[in-house]
Amino acid sequence: MDFNIHLEAILTSILLVAGTYLLERIIRTRVRNPYPPGPVARPVLGNVLPTVTPWITYTQWSKLYGPVMHLKAFTQHIIVLSSEDAATDLYEKRSHTYADRPYIPMIDLMGWSFNSGFMPYSETWRKHRRVFHQHFRPEASLAYRPTELRKVHVLLRALLQNPDDIVTHVRMLTAGIMMETMYGHDIKSMDDEYVTLVSDSVDMLSSSVFPGATVVNALPFLRHFLKWLPGVVFQSFVDKSAALTNRMLTAPYEHVKNNVATGQSQKPCLATKLLLGNEHITSDQEHVHKSVLALAYAAGGDTSVSALMTFVLAMALYPHVVAQAHAELDRVLGGKRLPTFEDRPALPYIDAIYREVMRWHPVLPLGVARAAQDDDVYNGYLIPKGAMILTNMWAMAHDEAKYPEPSAFRPERFITADGQLDASGRIFAFGFGRRICAGRAMADATVWATIASMLAVFDIKKAKDEAGNEIPIPEYDYTDGLISHPKPFQYSIHPRSLTSVSLIKESR
Repeated sequence: MDFNIHLEAILTSILLVAGTYLLERIIRTRVRNPYPPGPVARPVLGNVLPTVTPWITYTQWSKLYGPVMHLKAFTQHIIVLSSEDAATDLYEKRSHTYADRPYIPMIDLMGWSFNSGFMPYSETWRKHRRVFHQHFRPEASLAYRPTELRKVHVLLRALLQNPDDIVTHVRMLTAGIMMETMYGHDIKSMDDEYVTLVSDSVDMLSSSVFPGATVVNALPFLRHFLKWLPGVVFQSFVDKSAALTNRMLTAPYEHVKNNVATGQSQKPCLATKLLLGNEHITSDQEHVHKSVLALAYAAGGDTSVSALMTFVLAMALYPHVVAQAHAELDRVLGGKRLPTFEDRPALPYIDAIYREVMRWHPVLPLGVARAAQDDDVYNGYLIPKGAMILTNMWAMAHDEAKYPEPSAFRPERFITADGQLDASGRIFAFGFGRRICAGRAMADATVWATIASMLAVFDIKKAKDEAGNEIPIPEYDYTDGLISHPKPFQYSIHPRSLTSVSLIKESR
């Protein structure tokens, strides 16, 4: 009996989808402006959306259909922007229309609705954004620099002792910075409870939010049926994710709150600043504080890991870049000390390496999806209200007209004829307009300081086999998901000299 009821509900839902499709087709015949061009969609079902490195497929399609492309997943309109000009026109010049986020069911189901990065454009989002901006704007982010530099030095010592596990060391670096600055918590290993909470939760989220990643994102009603279908692990997956995410959101904050309330020893951090800055915190304010802290850690840590592993990959593949970086660092530092943030203006080539790392493989190749708040016409094409907008950062960063030989790692593309850093400061990974990454100043400082410090004292090369032959490394073997990481590769990293060893050991 129950099965017949569920079957009837499914059939009714299918008929509703088909009816919506037919109604839309009728309405569209009366609309003057067509949708942007794109691959032909199948009736009712729409396009087959790529799930493996989708940014590559979308980039290939954009060469056929143009920089503003239209796709469909069932009744969901999807617009893919593949040029910087289009993204600037829509996100910055028409920001009032394109500052919204689409409803992605898996975000709510997995417990991530607290994340202002996924929130609709609303007063709630503005509350979160104001707090984030207050504590992460460039001026405020200067307060985090001593911790960032100290943790970078911890990374150098870890690499000296164990150069073969760089991924773990880099994760310790980013997790250590965020946990100490946000919660005053000094992690000792990657087995730390708070670290594994964030890592596991972010991994589950990253694989579940793209169009095509799960049918529930295209057909939200299916979430009610997937709970009982035999053999489907959907419900256990979202339950596990929601539990992890809730603990990530609350556990470290409650620990600090308890320390403050009971007078126990607690390092200064953003959590204590928020707790002590208001004697009468409402439940709404406390939720905002928890959300900002958790988002800073979850978003900042994993994205910086991706960028830094891309840096290591590029250095192993391009030894002449390493040599030129060494020459600049030696000229400024004299081989007698480690770099500081004050050295940055004198190290334009290091900054160029940083920019090229962020361009060569963007951390979020498709950004975070936007939504059109109203019907809009752009270059004669209709972008319908509610359409999901994907920002193909990969295509923008690999635009041959702007970046000749885009697949090559060439920092000099950002250096002027007189040897200075050029004026182009756009880093696609940070986004555009009102939704630009609020924590970009802190992320920028962490990644730059790590690149400069590692190159000051280490040489990074391809690994060699037992016969002394270099082991090949694939340049574009990256994971899928919201945040894309290089897949494991072999490398060789060792101190440049005995002086470098001394500098590492003496660092604090």
